[in-house]
Amino acid sequence: MKFSLLLFALYQILRVAAITNSAFKKYISKACARVLIKTKDGRNARLFIFDKGKVRSIPGNQKNFDVALVWADADTGFSVMTDKRSDASFNAAAEGKLKVEGMGVYAQWFEGAVKLVM
Repeated sequence: MKFSLLLFALYQILRVAAITNSAFKKYISKACARVLIKTKDGRNARLFIFDKGKVRSIPGNQKNFDVALVWADADTGFSVMTDKRSDASFNAAAEGKLKVEGMGVYAQWFEGAVKLVM
């Protein structure tokens, strides 16, 4: 439950930043990307859609994405995504708790976008 709320809160933050944060607006202005964040079992998921400066989101496990960040479970996803250490995601991936499906460059782009608003 708290992982799903975290994903929803992230969407709200990104949506507002697309209007109010000039650096973020510039960063996403030319991008078209679909980033899915989900748990391995697919029970918790949200698709973030970036379309030339606009941000939308769809809850649920979607099939049409450019990159998917797949967490081993909701507790791991929540703890790593809220961790302040810059290497938390890297360590989770090294431990097999985070897998990237699709084009990894979009995962790096998304991380850069989130860093601009957090």
